[in-house]
Amino acid sequence: MTDGLLLSPGAGRRIEAAGMTLKVGVEHTPRWSMFEAGIGVGFDVGAHLHQEAEEVFYVLEGELDLLAFEPLKRTGGDWQTWESREGAKVLRGGAGSAMYVPAGCPHAFANPGPAPARLLFLVAPAGHEDYLREMGELIGSGAPSADAVAALRLRYDIEQLTPLLPGRRP
Repeated sequence: MTDGLLLSPGAGRRIEAAGMTLKVGVEHTPRWSMFEAGIGVGFDVGAHLHQEAEEVFYVLEGELDLLAFEPLKRTGGDWQTWESREGAKVLRGGAGSAMYVPAGCPHAFANPGPAPARLLFLVAPAGHEDYLREMGELIGSGAPSADAVAALRLRYDIEQLTPLLPGRRP
């Protein structure tokens, strides 16, 4: 039998470039990774999808615009105007809101303001921390080309559908 992991508030491995703290990752389990993330005002991850990965987002503080559905029409610009065939629209979710994203489902989140938000983020399988580390290294080496960012994202099963707008970190 293997022991579990106990973490005090604030514990975990900080991933500065992403504004996240890794709580559980591939060094603990191959099944999923868990992060606590600070989402600055104006940050917009852009609509994207994963062919293999599944994700869960749980808003701890603040408000986020949340999307997890296939729209009637994928437009390359503002995902916040998307609507599903069943009439689903983007949710403005506060503390306690949750979003489950199955593999292949377009999804996004953004912080419309006026304050930073925090969320708990789980992704399966584990290893998303490797993507975040590599993205941090790419950004830390200067202004990366759009092609370099796109290649990295595709290597980690991230198909970007609308622009990523980094905004400000808390």
